Parts: sequence; C-alpha cells; structure tokens
Amino acid sequence: MADETNTEGQQPKKISLADAIKNKLAQKKQEQAAAQSNPQLRGGDSAVMKSQHNKKPNNQRRRTGGS
Repeated sequence: MADETNTEGQQPKKISLADAIKNKLAQKKQEQAAAQSNPQLRGGDSAVMKSQHNKKPNNQRRRTGGS
C-alpha cells in the first residue's frame, strides 16, 4: 500500500523518449487546432512574427560609374 501511494502522486512516472515525443507532438497539434479555430485569441501576434524587411537593390555599379 505504501508503494502505491508513493508512485502515484509523488514521483513522476518514467516514460520512454518515443512516448514523450508522441505526447509532445499530440499536445502541439491540439494547440495548433485550437489556435486555428479561435484566431481572435492570438491578437496581433501573427503580424509580429512576419518579417517585413525588403532586400535593397545593389547600386554599387551606379555609385562607382560601372564598367
């Protein structure tokens, strides 16, 4: 009896790496599904994630006279 209560609440159960990865992937899929169903919750985060840097043209030939 003492062993059963010790393993249930106090020490985390050891799981294999494959099981841990599967659990993490399932959790990630659930979060993505929740985010797609409720886009209002994220607010403006999607705009922050996108980069708006544009590549400037290389005008070295124009500055130096080009050949």
